[in-house]
Amino acid sequence: MSKKLQDLLLQKDNRVCADCSAPDPKWASANIGVFICLKCAAVHRNLKSGTSKVLSVTLDEWSDEDIDHVVECGGNAFANSIYEAYFPAGVSKPGPSASNEERSKFIKSKYESQDFLKQSLRISSTGKSSIQSSFSNKIMNSFRSSFSSSQKSKGAQFIGLIKLKVIQGKNLAVRDMFSSDPYVIAQLGMQKVQTTVAQSNLNPVWNEELMISIPKSYGALRLEVYDYDTFSADDIMGEANVDLQPIINSAMSYGDPSMFGNMQIGKWVKADNNPLVDDSTVNIVDGKIKQDMTLKLQNVESGELQIELEWMPLE
Repeated sequence: MSKKLQDLLLQKDNRVCADCSAPDPKWASANIGVFICLKCAAVHRNLKSGTSKVLSVTLDEWSDEDIDHVVECGGNAFANSIYEAYFPAGVSKPGPSASNEERSKFIKSKYESQDFLKQSLRISSTGKSSIQSSFSNKIMNSFRSSFSSSQKSKGAQFIGLIKLKVIQGKNLAVRDMFSSDPYVIAQLGMQKVQTTVAQSNLNPVWNEELMISIPKSYGALRLEVYDYDTFSADDIMGEANVDLQPIINSAMSYGDPSMFGNMQIGKWVKADNNPLVDDSTVNIVDGKIKQDMTLKLQNVESGELQIELEWMPLE
């Protein structure tokens, strides 16, 4: 056993299983960064491919990369602060004597479904087994590195940029006699950008790119469609709020997207309380993190807006 692993096992939180608190765990999930008992290790082996890489602390040969993953993650305390941040009503952690059924249900919910993460961190993923670390581990490492970076550069105001491509509008509302002259305003905090005006068009095609800086604390991206009037105030033609968390959390989790092939890494799910027409997925496309979506404009009789978001790191 390496000296680094020995030192980690001596830490108080690593002397019990991360999933059931059984004493003296002799197994580990190298990519998640937790120490687990034999019974929980058996469940980990049956998780979806790529979710957990199970190794014996004493019997298996560890690569330097596996050791570094566990050391970087910090062991059970840090991992559980992420994966057990929120327990819904009626859910409790199994004990050392729990049945295999109870143990399996809890571990699958914890790592596969990520049911106990904070809502803001919960991201749907279809990561592939070719990725060395699981998607869940990417979340954990990214938040550790983000915290470290923020401590080193507290003066930094922004964490990245969003390139907003306003593609087109469909079946927009009539605000003049027979048509409208629509344009789109995008606002995040005090930042406000807008497209050009599309003359007399209820199905305008803009294909215009607008840049928005993302601060450390950000809210929803607000989109408003207006009808341009020369001699009176412009009329509102609908609005929509865009949740930026799926694309930003995905970007933080994966780091450099050029290291991965084209794949889905996140999702914003259509619901009654958001303007999505269909589920909107976050994808790595040719080394860039992008998210396409079609929005049903709110507080208006008709209209949809098709946009694309692209994450752009500050560097």
